[in-house]
Amino acid sequence: MIFSAFSQISLWGVVAAAGFGFVFGGVYFGALVRRPYAAALGRGGMPEAKLGPLSILGPFLCNLVMIVTTAAVMRMVGVASPGDALALGLVIGVGYLLAMCMTIAINPNFPKPFAYTLVNGPYFIVSSLATTALLFLVD
Repeated sequence: MIFSAFSQISLWGVVAAAGFGFVFGGVYFGALVRRPYAAALGRGGMPEAKLGPLSILGPFLCNLVMIVTTAAVMRMVGVASPGDALALGLVIGVGYLLAMCMTIAINPNFPKPFAYTLVNGPYFIVSSLATTALLFLVD
């Protein structure tokens, strides 16, 4: 049952969610929270780091893995309505992504773990909600 769920995933749903995540991530981190993100990392006032291929492709590929996993989980739990999809998106966004973001930020290399989580949290929650909605709608 678990691995058979992967064979039932809608490729178009994955493509739609990946496209959304890529564009939303670029707008969110590139324009909306550029300065607060730098400040949360203790880099406020420093020159901006140059984006390389890993900075762009890495998050995209990681997001793709999360989208495929989410699609499989949706099949396993039998998401049957848009409300179910959004509820699962909220559970994943808050229960896994936001909590993991905070877990990662609580270490000596992150000078402001709460600020870091506050800056990243909305992206993860909105992205998770959009992912589950798109995976449900483009099925």
